[in-house]
Amino acid sequence: MQIKAIRFRTDGFATQGFAFGGEEGMEAFDPEKRYRSGLTNYLIDTGDEVILVDTGIPAGTPEEVPDEKTLIYTGKDICTYMEAFAALGYRPEQVTKILLTHKHSDHSGELKSFPNAKIYVNRAELDAQELQGIPNIVPVDFDDGPYFCFPESQTVAENIHYIKATGHTKGNSLVIVEDDGLFYMMHGDITYVDEALYENKLSVVYEDRDATRETLDRVREFVSHHPTVYLSTHTPQGYENLEGRRIVDLSDPPETIPPGEVTFKTASGKYVCSVCGFVYDPAEGDPAHGIPPGTAFEDLPDDWRCPRCRQPKSKFNRA
Repeated sequence: MQIKAIRFRTDGFATQGFAFGGEEGMEAFDPEKRYRSGLTNYLIDTGDEVILVDTGIPAGTPEEVPDEKTLIYTGKDICTYMEAFAALGYRPEQVTKILLTHKHSDHSGELKSFPNAKIYVNRAELDAQELQGIPNIVPVDFDDGPYFCFPESQTVAENIHYIKATGHTKGNSLVIVEDDGLFYMMHGDITYVDEALYENKLSVVYEDRDATRETLDRVREFVSHHPTVYLSTHTPQGYENLEGRRIVDLSDPPETIPPGEVTFKTASGKYVCSVCGFVYDPAEGDPAHGIPPGTAFEDLPDDWRCPRCRQPKSKFNRA
């Protein structure tokens, strides 16, 4: 069994309020405090199968242009997701299964690029806009019973478990791989930074806050009783944990490494939703919601929301 990181964005940041403020509110946290961010997904090579956990952002998604008000910046492109996948030495047709943590396009962006893969999705997520028109979806009902402290699970291959972990979205899931005495926990957005796991804080992005709290409580219970390598999507701590086989010890948080200097660029006029990756293009507007073509982002009504995930304007970054 081999687990490999697929890295495709780096040198981003998340503010403390964004990463910690889901219950107390962002104003309860230091607006100047930032944590490292990026984008990483994972590949599991069992020897018999090649299994992916999430499939990155769609090719062509523009980089964001952060400023002092940006809550989360996913970073600059290293390469596309598919280029990062290919760099590991695999071909798309070799992938047999994809385990989707949730619908958002920074996790589901290249699902269509793997023609032979069965795509495992929590049944509650099937109506998501991001998943329409995608073949080979396998709805999951988590009918294999409890997996330790998690009440609902499904085994998708030997020692590979797909776990119901709702809250961030109504169909959120995580993946646990057992290998050589360790438990590798791969998740989408249970936390955006590992510091939130250690500090027991929710991010500000969720569809059900109570379910999000329950999921984080279960994650913390699990890692307290099992040697767990915590593999996140939105922080370089994920692949660093993988490389060092670093086990979570909630009583001994790792040292926080501050993000590097952010590169500022000229904005294009487009804006990207930091939650689901939707790109607002002023040239197109949002006619389905009464916004005509030619409407600048700054001129959108204050109550306008992302057409895909319904987040407010404050969750958008310049592109």
